[in-house]
Amino acid sequence: MALLDEQLKVESPADLPADVGGDNTLLLLDRAMVLQQLGSNAETLAPKEYVESSRDLETADKGIQVLDFSRNAVDDLGKYLFSDATGPYKAPSYEKLMVNTMNLVNYLVRGDLNGAKIEARRFSVMQRFIDEHQGHGASLLGPGSYLAGFAFEKSGSADEALRYYDEALEYGQYASLADPVRRVLQKGSFTSPRLREAAGQSASQSQGASADDDSADILVVIGFGRVPAKIAKRIPIGLALTLVSGALSPNDVSRANYLAAQGLVTWVNYPELGRPRGEWGIPYLWVDGAATDLDGALAVDAEARKAWDDVQGSVVASAITRLIARVAAGEVIRETTGGGLVGALLSLGTQATLTATDTPDTRSWATLPARIAIGRIRVPAGPHTLELEARGLRKRQTITLQKGGWAVLNLTVLR
Repeated sequence: MALLDEQLKVESPADLPADVGGDNTLLLLDRAMVLQQLGSNAETLAPKEYVESSRDLETADKGIQVLDFSRNAVDDLGKYLFSDATGPYKAPSYEKLMVNTMNLVNYLVRGDLNGAKIEARRFSVMQRFIDEHQGHGASLLGPGSYLAGFAFEKSGSADEALRYYDEALEYGQYASLADPVRRVLQKGSFTSPRLREAAGQSASQSQGASADDDSADILVVIGFGRVPAKIAKRIPIGLALTLVSGALSPNDVSRANYLAAQGLVTWVNYPELGRPRGEWGIPYLWVDGAATDLDGALAVDAEARKAWDDVQGSVVASAITRLIARVAAGEVIRETTGGGLVGALLSLGTQATLTATDTPDTRSWATLPARIAIGRIRVPAGPHTLELEARGLRKRQTITLQKGGWAVLNLTVLR
C-alpha cells in the first residue's frame, strides 16, 4: 500500500491523486484490490477499507476504455497495444466486468444493497455492450450475475434476482444456487428451464423445507492468486508468420517473407501474457467447525488466457505490419541519401529509433485475483463462526444473524 501511495503521490489510501488518468487509473485498480485484501483481514465485518476500495474502483472505472477485440478492429488493436504507454489504458472486456464484480463484493460486505444494485446495473450495461460488439459468451457473467442476483433477492425484487440467477446458471454450475432459486421462485413470476432444473435439484435434496423458516443466509466470496501480467516478447519473424494464420494481407505476408529471406529483419516484438499466480490454490470454508463446499465461480486467469489467445494472431499481425513500416522508412532514407555507407547507416538508425519507440504496451490490472470461489450457507438464526482459507492465509469471523437476516464475508489473498 505504501508503494502504491508513493506512485500515486498521495499521503494515504484515504486520498485520491490529482490526476486519475493515465497510469494512475491502473494504480487505483491495484490499490482497490490491496484495500480489499486488507479489509478482508480486518477483525471487524465491514471496515473502512471496503469503502475506499469502492471509491478507487469507481474512479478508475470512469477512466478505462474497453479494448475492442472484434475482428473488424485490427487497426485499433494494433494502435492500442503498440503505442506509447502513457495514454489512456485500454482494458480487455473481462477486466472491465471484473471492476463491477469486485465492487459488488465491496458493497455486499458492507450490507449496502442500494450501492450493490447500482453496481449490478452498471455490470448489466457493460455486459450488453460486450454482447453486441464481441459476441455472446465473451462477458464472464457468472460471478457478477450471482452477486447481483443476491443483492436483488435481499432487496425483495424476486423477478430481477431470478433473471440474474438465470444468467449465472448459463455460465456456470452453481450448486449453492439450487436452494435460493427454489425459494425465490415461490415469490416471483420469472422462470426458465435452467431455474426450474435448479429448483428441482433443490427440492430433491431439501425434502420440502419451508421458505419461511427461522434461518438466515451467509454468502462467502474468496478471491485468490493474481491473473497473468502482460510481458514484452520477442520472436523470430519466421515464427511470427506462423502465428498470424490469415490475419495479414497477402501483400504484407509477401513483404515480410522477402525481408526475412534478405536477413533485413530478425525479431518481432509484441505483448504476451505471462503465468498466473495461485491458479492451483484450493480455498476452504468451515462453518461452526464443519467443512462446507464452495463453488468454483470463475477462473479469471483462464478467461484472460482465452481472450488473449483469440486475438493473438491479430496482435502479431499488427506487430509485423509495423515492423514492415519501420524497414520501409529506413529504405526510403537510404534511397534519398543516394545509398552507400552513409545511407545504410542512416537507414539502420531510422529503423532502430522506430523500434525503440514501438514498445508493446504491457500495462494490465496486476492485482486482479486469478480465481474466485463462492459459498452460500443457510444457517439457523444466532451466532456462527466461519473460517475461510486460501493460499495459506486464514480468516476467522464470528457473526450473529437474526431470523431472515444475511451477511456477506470476503477473503482476498493476492499471492
